[in-house]
Amino acid sequence: MSRQAKRIVEGAFVKLLFHKQEQRGMRLIEFETRCVRKGEIHEIVTTTHKEAKSGDVINRVGFLGFAEMNCGGVIERGDQVKVNGRVIGSVLGFDECHFPNHYNILIAVDETATATEVDLTVESAITFG
Repeated sequence: MSRQAKRIVEGAFVKLLFHKQEQRGMRLIEFETRCVRKGEIHEIVTTTHKEAKSGDVINRVGFLGFAEMNCGGVIERGDQVKVNGRVIGSVLGFDECHFPNHYNILIAVDETATATEVDLTVESAITFG
């Protein structure tokens, strides 16, 4: 019998974003996990910098939007990210340039994407696990 190592963190998009940048200048923080609380809102950002590590600058990004966490839990590097039940990538890490307002949760993907390209609507589900 296998045990799940941690809770799947579930959320829903509350604000969609539709832009990309090639020189964003985000920086991955040193920590590979972040605790999130029910009700917190964090920004979800796609990037093709799949091999980036702590301290690396992240320039190529696509913005999906802001998601409210429906439960508390731990989000960590490598977590599979699903939107409306479909895998879109995995958690690369976190940028804290807007903290304590919110984290930028960076998702490693094959091609940067925006809300339009992932077919998001307000209330679309997102999971980390």
